[in-house]
Amino acid sequence: MKESNKVLTKKDITYLALRSFFVVIMFNYQRMMAPGMTFMQIPALKKIHKNKEDLAAALTDNMEFINTHPNFCGFLCGLLLSLEEAKEDRSVIRGVKTALFAPLAGIGDAFFWFTLLPIMAGICGSFAMSGNILGPILFFVVYMLVFFLRIPLTHFGYNLGTKSLGKIGEHAAIISRCASIMGITIIGGLIATYVSLGVSIAIPLSEGFTLDLQTGVLDLIFPHLLPALYVGLLYYLLKKKNVSPVALITGTFVVVLLGAFIGIM
Repeated sequence: MKESNKVLTKKDITYLALRSFFVVIMFNYQRMMAPGMTFMQIPALKKIHKNKEDLAAALTDNMEFINTHPNFCGFLCGLLLSLEEAKEDRSVIRGVKTALFAPLAGIGDAFFWFTLLPIMAGICGSFAMSGNILGPILFFVVYMLVFFLRIPLTHFGYNLGTKSLGKIGEHAAIISRCASIMGITIIGGLIATYVSLGVSIAIPLSEGFTLDLQTGVLDLIFPHLLPALYVGLLYYLLKKKNVSPVALITGTFVVVLLGAFIGIM
């Protein structure tokens, strides 16, 4: 992208990073971080898209489900805004977002939540328990450094997106397809990991011997088949029949409670 085509300034990107401090205040279980990340980008998107239809399309895309690490949301939004600024195809922008949000969440959790901060908490806790005031002060300083790391990461994401636009434009169709495949793979893994659904039906075959339908049949033929089918049904009802997420959640509770009550789940 040529410099003359750029409309966002360093100040705009810094403002984007500052708005990321509030990214989780609108967190919900329907769209996760989508409202917060949309809130982050609104001033920049209004500056990029003067046409109301283009702005509406960008905002609609940003309200799709997304959940990543808070410290990397600025990085991802900066990268996406560089694509918006270059007027990339919407399928490419959605594909890049879908491909990156889950890996960034994993990297952020592994580095910040499971490594850096627990180690610092152990060290600083040891100082504090021995009466050394350096303990809480040091932990607070490190935590704030991690918090404000969002600002350079946001600039890095924006600049990275700008530099990679040439390659993205040349291979837009391939990138979009690969991103879609990766997104489907990630969703499939999440279903198998976090969705638990099974039947508690035992079929008597002979005296003293019964066949458990779940472990003896379904798990041997297709492990996690029922969770995959149930999530597919929910997706169909949500997208094709416009059933509200609240109704689907309530229905799930009813199905599970009823199944447990009659002894089949």
